Amino acid sequence: MTATALGRARRTVLAGALCAGLVAGMTGLTGCGAEEDPDAGTNGVGKLSAAKIQHKALSAAKVAGSVRLSGSVVSKGAAYKLDMRLTDNGGSGEVRSKNGTFELLRVGNELYLKADAGFWSTDEPAADKLDGKYVKVPPGDPAYKQFSGFTDKDLLLDGLLTLHGKLSVGARGTADGKRTIKVSGDKGAGGSLDVSLEGTAYPLLLARAGGAGQIRLTDWDKDVDLKAPGQGQTVDYGRQLPSS
Repeated sequence: MTATALGRARRTVLAGALCAGLVAGMTGLTGCGAEEDPDAGTNGVGKLSAAKIQHKALSAAKVAGSVRLSGSVVSKGAAYKLDMRLTDNGGSGEVRSKNGTFELLRVGNELYLKADAGFWSTDEPAADKLDGKYVKVPPGDPAYKQFSGFTDKDLLLDGLLTLHGKLSVGARGTADGKRTIKVSGDKGAGGSLDVSLEGTAYPLLLARAGGAGQIRLTDWDKDVDLKAPGQGQTVDYGRQLPSS
């Protein structure tokens, strides 16, 4: 072998060793000189337009039998912290507002409210009686529509997941342990959704328009056991319920 050929062979061996070392030290690098495909192993949603990604996410949310919503929401000037598990037949969870903390449980059309004494403070004689007990909210009570809205899966998702303005595809990231792609309205001013790139294209993180809260969407299509409270867990309020 000539000196020139020997030098070329040594350079080839060194380059191969360097490449092997880089591959061993960097997760996901498939080869030297080759760019990693960001959509490898995904559901392919990242290759779609912003409008199609949003459509996929909304369709997946609509079909899912259940979801957990947790985070903060500002609506009509009122701020709430939510942690709700919702199904097509009702929901349960906790809501916090400036007036106190209350739990909601809806099974079909039957809606129950359980709140701490702080929530009932405007009705001091009843506060101790009602503290920690479920109150069945009559459908005709003005508070029924407001409270039941927190347990209505389709109503909440339709209102929360709507983005405003011109849609655009944003950065990739992670949410709930899954890779995501972001879709924004008016560069984020109209809200944004982080949509899963793994499995079903569920929306996993929502930033609402105008800074009106951030919501995590998890536990898609998981079983939620909804049961009406036992007789010993409920009391009759006997008058119009206060609103939140």
